[in-house]
Amino acid sequence: MKPIKLKREQRELIAENIRAYFEAERGEEIGTLAADHLLEFFLGELGPHIYNEALADCRTLARERMQSLEEDIYALEWRKR
Repeated sequence: MKPIKLKREQRELIAENIRAYFEAERGEEIGTLAADHLLEFFLGELGPHIYNEALADCRTLARERMQSLEEDIYALEWRKR
């Protein structure tokens, strides 16, 4: 699987949110580079799991939709009396 790529603006915003979190919750200041490295770590660790969960949700939704479609098609069949 290829690595998750974010637009520069998204990456900067998330890195800034990480910096703000560290300051507010931990009383620590971290630099932009450290926040970016932390973001890269989380993307690598969490990204595949979140991606796979999203695919599982898509499979479930597709299965439900196909079942519903199959029921609709059966309802259209002509029945011999």
